[in-house]
Amino acid sequence: MAASARRTTAAAQSTPPSTTRDTTSHSARDTAPSTAQLAALALAHALTAAEHGLPVFPLSRSKLPALRSPHRGEHRPVPCRGECGLPGHGVYDATTDPEAVRALFAAAPWATGYGIACGRAPHRLIGVDLDVKEPDTDGVAALDALARRHGFALPRTVTVLTPGGGRHLWLTGPPDTVVPNSAGRLAPGIDIRGAGGYLAGPGSTTPRGAYRLAPDTADLPPAPCPPWLLALLAPAPPPDPARAPSRARGPHRAQALLDFVAASPRGQRNTRLFWAACRMYENGLTDRLLAPLTTAALATGLTGPEIDATLASAASITGLRPQSPENANSGH
Repeated sequence: MAASARRTTAAAQSTPPSTTRDTTSHSARDTAPSTAQLAALALAHALTAAEHGLPVFPLSRSKLPALRSPHRGEHRPVPCRGECGLPGHGVYDATTDPEAVRALFAAAPWATGYGIACGRAPHRLIGVDLDVKEPDTDGVAALDALARRHGFALPRTVTVLTPGGGRHLWLTGPPDTVVPNSAGRLAPGIDIRGAGGYLAGPGSTTPRGAYRLAPDTADLPPAPCPPWLLALLAPAPPPDPARAPSRARGPHRAQALLDFVAASPRGQRNTRLFWAACRMYENGLTDRLLAPLTTAALATGLTGPEIDATLASAASITGLRPQSPENANSGH
């Protein structure tokens, strides 16, 4: 992954932005790369990414999938994600097979970029898309504030600088957690690319310029998503309604939440604790449940600081002030 980043950085930084303005000088038009050159560059970057386990597919200058749907002429919507065997299904075309990548780009010679499918093995990429738009949108500052408020540290990771002045952070997710796509849910200026979503890869070119890797992150692998951020990104509904905690109040409700946390498999421990803690705060069960919920979470292998941070995140989202287990037991 780091080698891929280094090669992509060098190529992307050497690629001048394309231009379509009528005021462009003749000399600029003469030196600007042609669509064919940009397509060849995009294919080279896409093949490098695929070689390192990132599923890719071609993008047009507008950052949309370059190939149109093979079902576009049909009268009724076709819920096909590539089962028909034809290209043109957007992110569902993404592949790491080099021959398949070449075939996709051959079918879209106008492609000047490539998309990287998020949520797919082996990296299960989570893309944190931070927009910066003057004067009132700053996703970078919003994410920093979110980290401080919920008590998690942002790791150093692969960072892609966008032509619009924003950035994409690459994080990896656990195998048994599905992170959905969202736009502005965490805060204005923060979009999340998860399962079924994609990021424009470094080296992609748009009319506004090229996507490029931040030089100081070119040697980094994508960092694991911090558990506290993952708890905010990934919903934690019960996987099986038959085993889900009841919505009833009282001792049975409390015990169901404890059992739900105690049965957490690896990869779902934080998200299950977060979900149960939200229900605890919402249903006024803090005095009765906080201490045993903490004990149940410790038994799954979570550490005390991890549990405290997750409880604080749940309290913040539900608008309540977290208590310590000692204060909950003493009634303070």
